[in-house]
Amino acid sequence: MLRSIFLFGFFLSLSVQYSFGQDRLIIPDTVLINGDTLLMLGDSIIVEEPKKEIFWKTGGNYNLNIQQVTLSNWAAGGTGSFALNSGTTLFANYKKDSKVWDTQLTINLGFNRQSERDFKTRKTNDNFIFVSNYGRQLSEKLYLTTQLDARTQLLPGYRFSKPAGAESEIRTKISDLLSPGYLQSSTGLNYRRTYPDKSRLSVILSPFTGRFTMVMDDSLSRVGAFGVTPGENVRAEAGMSLALGVVDFILMENVTWKSDLNLFSNYERFGNMVVNFNSLIRMKVNKYISTRIETVIIYDEEVFIRQDDGTTKQAVQLQNLINFGISLDF
Repeated sequence: MLRSIFLFGFFLSLSVQYSFGQDRLIIPDTVLINGDTLLMLGDSIIVEEPKKEIFWKTGGNYNLNIQQVTLSNWAAGGTGSFALNSGTTLFANYKKDSKVWDTQLTINLGFNRQSERDFKTRKTNDNFIFVSNYGRQLSEKLYLTTQLDARTQLLPGYRFSKPAGAESEIRTKISDLLSPGYLQSSTGLNYRRTYPDKSRLSVILSPFTGRFTMVMDDSLSRVGAFGVTPGENVRAEAGMSLALGVVDFILMENVTWKSDLNLFSNYERFGNMVVNFNSLIRMKVNKYISTRIETVIIYDEEVFIRQDDGTTKQAVQLQNLINFGISLDF
């Protein structure tokens, strides 16, 4: 009798151990004990581990591009130079039931150095963009959304010039951290759509938008830079906005396009327009190397750009970068 009980326990143990390796428990239909058959009720018992729900999706990208030119006794002429451009994009997206929360941070910084200039190192790229959207689902593709959009730069910016008759260049400070800084908060309807290729489209129309322009540098605020009242640090506006975003749109194999467009109009002077447009075309060579074409277009009627002849006027601001280098997704 003792031997029979031992054999029964041994076979049952083997069955349980094997089945847990497969995330299930299976008890055999019959067990033989000393030639007798012990019938088990039911064919099998299956125990499945519950699937863990994932509400957060996080990740990002880091890119680094370096260019160096060295000349020595070069008969054709030219100047040696060194250029570096680096950028990081981080995102955290949350979705549970009818709630969605998408957040993205983008930081870019670039420099160029030429040995023969009076000011050898100069900034070529500098921006800080933080965008966060929280929404509640109203229908399959429509959400009630609140958006927070913050933009500035990290380091001082200068205009370089050489007055007539001067032996060296001079530089004039024209921008700095939070000078300008833009903070825009809006509430409206968001049309969201995800396509089979995983590209996404988002269109947010916000009739209730507050926009704040900050110039925290006193030397710039005293002259009324970026549209603030001279001597003031903040200019507040109320209006409406339209934000359009395209993410991971596939142009062709290994070529994707990402862009965002933000339009704002002040109710006091309705019809005027502040435009912020960012575009990134990424062409992947392999897992670690890619070519990036980045374009930034800004237009603000309150910002006057100094021209080469010394006058200032409203103008479209354009930045275009073509980079080839290391690109890491995580």
